[in-house]
Amino acid sequence: QVQLVESGGGSVQAGGSLRLACASSLKFSGDHCLGWFRQAPGKEREALAVRNKYGSAAYVDFVKGRFTISRDRATNTLYLQMNSLKAEDTAMYYCVAGEFDCFDGSWSVASAFRYWGQGTQVTVSA
Repeated sequence: QVQLVESGGGSVQAGGSLRLACASSLKFSGDHCLGWFRQAPGKEREALAVRNKYGSAAYVDFVKGRFTISRDRATNTLYLQMNSLKAEDTAMYYCVAGEFDCFDGSWSVASAFRYWGQGTQVTVSA
């Protein structure tokens, strides 16, 4: 069954903003790490931001100050607010989840996350 469903992607001009959403049917009782990855054509998947069960977040350097990860526990939805978008942000964006502590050293490793959404495309025109 579908467990992570992304939405909110689209086309935007450079400098614009988008907010991605990830609706989750997953329920975790222990440590868990929620986050966002992206993959551009011809490139490897790269981690963008994660958030642990306590609300602590981590970001890859190239999105710091531009992207913000947040979570609505009431609706079990994860968000990624993306501002000051650049052409190089064009990619397929994926919501991810795993049953581990984000800050155990593996949050930037794609294979550490068991659950992946189907992705939502973000296209930024220069």
